[in-house]
Amino acid sequence: MLKSIFLPLAPVVLYVVILFWPESALSANTISLVRDAETENIIESYAKPLFKAAGLDPDAVRIHLVMNPKLNAFVSGGQNIFIHTGLLSTAKQVGQVIGVIAHETGHIAGGHLLRSAQAIDNAKTMDLITTLIGVGAGILAGRSDIATASTAGNPQLGIRSFLKFSRTQESSADHAALRILEDTGQSARGLSEFMKLIENQELLSASRQDPYLLTHPLSRERVATIEEHLRKSTYTDTPYPEALQIQHERIRAKIIAFSSPLAIVLQHYPESDDSVWARYARAFAYYRLPDLKKAVILIDELLTDYPDDPYFYELKAQMLFEHGHVLDAIANYQRAVDLAPPSDVLYLELGQAQLASERENLLESAEKNLQSSLKLKRNSSFAWRQLAIAYGRQNKMGRYHLALAEEALLKKHIDEALKHAEHAEPLFKKDTKEWLHAQDIAAAAKAIK
Repeated sequence: MLKSIFLPLAPVVLYVVILFWPESALSANTISLVRDAETENIIESYAKPLFKAAGLDPDAVRIHLVMNPKLNAFVSGGQNIFIHTGLLSTAKQVGQVIGVIAHETGHIAGGHLLRSAQAIDNAKTMDLITTLIGVGAGILAGRSDIATASTAGNPQLGIRSFLKFSRTQESSADHAALRILEDTGQSARGLSEFMKLIENQELLSASRQDPYLLTHPLSRERVATIEEHLRKSTYTDTPYPEALQIQHERIRAKIIAFSSPLAIVLQHYPESDDSVWARYARAFAYYRLPDLKKAVILIDELLTDYPDDPYFYELKAQMLFEHGHVLDAIANYQRAVDLAPPSDVLYLELGQAQLASERENLLESAEKNLQSSLKLKRNSSFAWRQLAIAYGRQNKMGRYHLALAEEALLKKHIDEALKHAEHAEPLFKKDTKEWLHAQDIAAAAKAIK
């Protein structure tokens, strides 16, 4: 089944520049990946202890955000976990999200993908994933590229068909999740709450059910197993740290603010709500309206209260950048980079803003920031394009062609990749790393061709 779904997908990946694409703006046959530094950092902090407890290499498992309001999460293409933004915004407790990640981790640890009849042609699955990730994705709090792919038919069927595990495999993943949560000293109550949330959907017609239920079939036995674990577990009543719940509230606020009209955002987060996440949501919402004046006032108030929060600086930078205040935006992006854990997204945003300033004295810094971004995530075609611009403006033509060749290869523009690699090669001395780099790109392009 995977083969029939993925074969038409890879050739029709599109590259667009966009902020955040709500579902209403998506055509009926697209799926999209989305990037956000804060959300990724938080989700990874939930996931890494789970991966370690499952005996997985945390650096080998990749988590990807799918921009879709439907409640869903799935694994595909080996050690890749895909989480819908709709799941993050629907789950009200951080334990629910952690429980889902533990369950998906159980699928990976159990090798269920390899055993599934739908993974027979896993090479084609990886081709799609590589293409989607390579082309790039939209950035929630930034302006970068988004990857979309046609499903050549009913899009929900395409998404559901990424993976349909048997009830046996679901039960096995549940047992693994419970064991992982116990080993990490965490309560499985969130997983139970999530199961009850989707259990209510079983009464709906298949067309109205969330994809999670259709790709992860429930059974009374599964729910009973989790309840039995809760009766026996040492950690059933162990609360999650307040700091984790606050992080989750911020993720929810950000997603709701980006995917909803202002009126809906204010219903969730009225002016009377003085919580950090409510103020954050309103700042996002007014920025999107756009009402820059009110948005800046709100984010400045947050920065007064939390002067070392990198993601508040990032949001202010984006507000300023999109309204033409590029130099002020750069200063705020720099603060975000300085304060946050290393993030390819933040380095990319800073480098992009420095290029947009058209200041010659910032070109070298832009180059370094874009290189830092690519060291963390090498398969971003948008970052390679930006780096090519930085090289070109400094008349570093060999590196300019290498960067464009990398971009073209990721986007599967094979002839273009070959052309730039061939332009780059004679511009470097033989056997230098740059000369070998050009050779490698040319060889890879020819192998695909």
